[in-house]
Amino acid sequence: MAQRIFQISGTHCLACKTLIEEACQEIPGVSSCQVDYQTGQAVITYQAPVNWEQLVQAVEQLGLYRVNQREV
Repeated sequence: MAQRIFQISGTHCLACKTLIEEACQEIPGVSSCQVDYQTGQAVITYQAPVNWEQLVQAVEQLGLYRVNQREV
């Protein structure tokens, strides 16, 4: 398995963490997602090819968040 780290702005509570993690885990190839809502850092664990644009869109379509950097 591999990991990729994204920086997400707009996170501020446990509900943010849950929403983002659930959205990311619905993307094919993503094994898990761990979000630190205080820092906005999301660690994505994956093992198959992932459509990263689809993941970014899924997070941003929640309406509250922006993916500031594609990868840290």
